[in-house]
Amino acid sequence: MDAPEKIEVVGDFLALCWNDGKELIIDSPTLRANSPSAEQTGETDIFGKISGGTKLQEYAGVAVRNFERVGNYAVRLIFSDGHASGIYSWEYLANLESNT
Repeated sequence: MDAPEKIEVVGDFLALCWNDGKELIIDSPTLRANSPSAEQTGETDIFGKISGGTKLQEYAGVAVRNFERVGNYAVRLIFSDGHASGIYSWEYLANLESNT
């Protein structure tokens, strides 16, 4: 999937727009609850055991404050609660939007 032409934080939403006119708009609490970071989801060891992760799933009031592009494949989101370790690929965001 190509990188979006434009990315903006609009209020409590992340908005992405591609050259072909496709747009994604996802709210901040959904993005924070579904962070693909090990801090959020935990890490799997070689035996398949998951350690760490956050059980909290309610992020009302948490907002995306900023973002950083990661190459041409993803974006790192910086949230108002200090979380900034999730790297969201374009495909991950598209799947997240279609599942909400």
